[in-house]
This record gives sequence, structure tokens and C-alpha cells, in this order.
Amino acid sequence: MKKTFAIAALALGATMALSQASIAGETLDRVMKNKVMVETTDRAYPPFSYIDEKGEVIGFDIDVAKEFAKRIGVDMKTETPSWEIITAGNWKGRWDICVCSMTPTKERAEVLDFVLQYYSAPAVVVVNTDNNDIKGAADLNGKKVGAQSGTTYEKYIMKSLVIDIPGAEAVTYPFNELNPVPYDSEDTAFQDLALGTGKRLDAIVSNYLTAIERVKAAPDKFKIVGDPVFGEPIWISVDKGDPEWQAKIKEVFKAMSDDGTLKQISEKWVGRDITTKQ
Repeated sequence: MKKTFAIAALALGATMALSQASIAGETLDRVMKNKVMVETTDRAYPPFSYIDEKGEVIGFDIDVAKEFAKRIGVDMKTETPSWEIITAGNWKGRWDICVCSMTPTKERAEVLDFVLQYYSAPAVVVVNTDNNDIKGAADLNGKKVGAQSGTTYEKYIMKSLVIDIPGAEAVTYPFNELNPVPYDSEDTAFQDLALGTGKRLDAIVSNYLTAIERVKAAPDKFKIVGDPVFGEPIWISVDKGDPEWQAKIKEVFKAMSDDGTLKQISEKWVGRDITTKQ
């Protein structure tokens, strides 16, 4: 009888231990087991993520993700599929986190979970320096306007953008109809705009913090015009349905915010603190 009870107790203990181990959640379990967190991001979105002369992905988002990985005690691997593939969701364990300058939208929220906002930035209109006709979004009627495919900027020029978070201001469109031109990469869009007004593009809608870097690099080619067209809250995104992983992200990001690490990374890459207090 005692032997039977002991065996039952051991079995119960093993079951409880297994149950406790699974509490960490599928993603956190996988990351801790492999000792590697897989970050997914855009490969051409300076200063947040881009390929340097050594062929390495660097930037604000990369440093933030690396710091998070370090704090949970694992290495980080970065992968850069197309933006449309990232935002399609259904990652199936291919990637663990997207510290990738993503704005929540209604469509994205259906396939991804948004964990927390970590910075904010306005969207702006960029034109070639030879253009004196476009002074803001109201002047985009009938113009060829570029944006990266799968982004909020593409949604904006298609007049279909809905930012799906509580308290977000409704997006307005001061233009009637324009000719939207989607691009796989912002690099290509800016290359086309650099050819001159109307050659392939008349304008681009982009993140201010990305656009200003391109303006600084080529002030004879690009300029930002008018007021910001909409405000972008930028969030961490993950695959659907893993609350334990999300809780760990919130815990670590709060610590990174409280001790000033996020601020330091922002100042390194952007020159000022754009981060959201956690």
C-alpha cells in the first residue's frame, strides 16, 4: 500500500513539474531551450534596422531586441523576410518577436498580438528638392505617391488606414485621389524619387525618423514638406496566443525603461528620446 502510494505521489509530482514547466508558455520555453531568440524586422528601414557595409543588420530596433535577449539570458538571431510576410502573422515558431517599428492596424491585430508601445513617430510627405508644387498632403491629388508595401504608409495612400488602438486619432485624408505606387523596399522608392519629380514618383509617404536620415544623407535630392500626415504609435508584435511570452516582454521592457536603457539606445540612434515610458 505504501509502495503504491509512493509511486502515485511520484507520478503526481512529475505531472505537476511538467505542468509548471509548461507555464512559461510555448515561445518562452522554445527560446530558453534553444538559448536563441529570433527577431524579425525590415532590412531597409534606417535608423531602426538596415544592412551595414559588413552585411550585418544594425539599428535602433536591433539594439533594443539584443538588450531584451541579453536580459533573458539568450543570444539573438535576426531574420529579414519581406514586410508583407512579417505582417501576415501565422509565424509558426519561425520568429519569436518583432521589434520592428510596427504600427497596430485592424488587419494586423487579427493575425498578430501587440504587446506594448515602445516609441512613437509621425508620418510625413517627402518630395524631390526640385518640386515646389507639393507643399503637403493636400497637394497629392493626381500625383504618383510611393510607399513600402504592407506598411501603414501604403494604407494611407490607399485611404484605408485604421490604427487599431484605444485613444488613437482618426486618420484623415486631405487629398481626393492620387496614384499609389507600392514598393517592396523604401530604398527603391527613394532611388526612384531621386531621379526627379514625375520621372517615376512625385512623392513618398514615410516615417519622419527614417525620412530625415535620407534627407540628411542626400539634401540635394530630398526634402520633407508640410505637417505630419498622421501620428504613429509603434508597438512590439508577436504571434497570436502566448500570454506568458507577452508577460515576460512587458516585465523586461519595463525594467529597460525604468533604468534608462531604452532612452540611451534612442539617443544613440535618433539623437533624442522618442521612447514610451513603460
